[in-house]
Amino acid sequence: MKFIGVDLGWSSGASGLCCLDWQNNQLQILDLTCLLETEKILAWIDNWVAPQEPALIAVDAPTIIPNQTGTRLADKLTHKYFGRYHAGCYPANLNRPFAQKTVGFGISLEQKGFLHAATITPQQLGRYQIEVFPHPATINLFGLTKILKYKKGKIAEKQIELIKLHRYITTVLPTLTPQLHLILNQTNSPLFPFIPDSIKGTQFKAIEDQLDSLLCAYIAAHWWYWGEERNLVLGNLDTGYIIVPAPHQNLTV
Repeated sequence: MKFIGVDLGWSSGASGLCCLDWQNNQLQILDLTCLLETEKILAWIDNWVAPQEPALIAVDAPTIIPNQTGTRLADKLTHKYFGRYHAGCYPANLNRPFAQKTVGFGISLEQKGFLHAATITPQQLGRYQIEVFPHPATINLFGLTKILKYKKGKIAEKQIELIKLHRYITTVLPTLTPQLHLILNQTNSPLFPFIPDSIKGTQFKAIEDQLDSLLCAYIAAHWWYWGEERNLVLGNLDTGYIIVPAPHQNLTV
């Protein structure tokens, strides 16, 4: 079973992409990269997931948007349960400039046989897609009291927060179930980026996108492995939904 993470560029930006493979009861990184055009992203998915091969694709973008205006239930629930951590998401409706691209991406995945999995039977092979949102996932996976603010601000401030995210990924995810297996070194490995002391804006954005895509892929694996036993479903299939790993203690939505 493979798990694909797509940190989709909602408008003109590049997308972070991660492919994890479930091998010997561990998640192995097969690829971690960034691509710009949607056609190249879909081709990258085809390269790593053969036709009929089981995989779960987790997309950080609203791929189901039925409402012409306003806010989806899923978006409202991120603010209700994660607003105190600064982890509420942007409202999605069909009037937003990104809607055509993000919804179209979900439809393209459906055409490849990846069906929406707002509910799932744990560890059942199949071809699925889900919507995810890394910020609330980091709150619950890493036990944070607020999000890591590596998205906005001066590059030096964002770098400090990105290093924290890097550290949490490398120290926490290998201890959880499912377990992420990492081989780390002090170079920019094609399979896991090392954050240098001096970093430029474009290089920073690429590493940020890659780490976000890795989180998306891990959430996919967590959803497949545990289902609703240890994950939250914010929203529903009809109005749009976001899958978030549950915290260590039970939380009922």
